[in-house]
Amino acid sequence: MSEEMRRDERVFLMGEEVAEYNGAYKVSQGMLDEFGPKRIIDTPIAELGFTAIAVGAAQNGLRPIVEFMTWNFAVLASDQILNTASKMLAMSGGQVGCPIVFRGAQHSTAFESFYANIPGIKVISVSNPYDAKGLLKAAIRDDDPVVFMESEVMYGEKGEVPEEEYILPIGKCFIKRTGKDVTIVSFNKMMKVALGAAEELAKEGIEAEVIDVAT
Repeated sequence: MSEEMRRDERVFLMGEEVAEYNGAYKVSQGMLDEFGPKRIIDTPIAELGFTAIAVGAAQNGLRPIVEFMTWNFAVLASDQILNTASKMLAMSGGQVGCPIVFRGAQHSTAFESFYANIPGIKVISVSNPYDAKGLLKAAIRDDDPVVFMESEVMYGEKGEVPEEEYILPIGKCFIKRTGKDVTIVSFNKMMKVALGAAEELAKEGIEAEVIDVAT
């Protein structure tokens, strides 16, 4: 997020506890100090209200990132996500877009399929740090609304992330392991389970292909 905010002054972050508290899961740590309160904005606990503000900002040329503390709370903002952000480009005959990213942690409910069945919304659900960076940058630059699913229990995961610029494509799956005997398909935190299952199968001479749906 910081890299994209340095690159494009239209990008800003808003949500519950993103500023003074450095994010509920410390995802936005240090960003208030660097970008100030006009671009890192703490909101009240009023998901429908601040999501509506962000959607309006996106329709007027800015590129908001909206953080929901968890996706369970985003249900309160579903009117703005499903009925306004997703439909604006079509309803305006292509005149008004809505380049916005809705992101946050999955908690006790998995919402990927829920949002994936709404026309006009792109859904990303990441399983590792490398993909998270490349796909979040792609989401912020995308001209359509993007729902970016994270996992609360994976924020402590570590992995190699290049310092140089890279963007990963939205709309493609990633083959995380090649194999010829069976295919395992998953996403988000279940990818660790899928790769572990492939390792166990390999001990029995079964080579499993593992596909990360990701977007």
